[in-house]
Amino acid sequence: MIADLQCVVLDCSAPEELAEFYRSLLGGIVNQPDRRWSVGDDWATLHTPSGLVLAFQQVADYRPPLWPDPDRPQQFHLDFGVADLDRAEEQVLARGATVLDDDSDAQGWRIYADPAGHPFCLVQHGDG
Repeated sequence: MIADLQCVVLDCSAPEELAEFYRSLLGGIVNQPDRRWSVGDDWATLHTPSGLVLAFQQVADYRPPLWPDPDRPQQFHLDFGVADLDRAEEQVLARGATVLDDDSDAQGWRIYADPAGHPFCLVQHGDG
């Protein structure tokens, strides 16, 4: 095991509005303080009663997916918590991932693509 799933992130045009929609379905707390994520105009979170965290990321000129149109596919990414970013990077690259953004390291996360091109992040576990 390299990591644990911490969050599923959905692209959208109005993050807090979409977070409130999912809160109405799942319950939970929108924008609960959490050291792993910052919230703002372009990012919102939903901590559900089951422990699942959904995040909503604003995308400029957002175009919603059209099911099942491959020209407008589903849009999301996964965040995986890891104890050691360097070690986890070595492991995911060995399994076929590619680096998408190596400038995010100072933020405590790194961005990759899986072998099919889907983005995912490795997020450094904090203390406590």
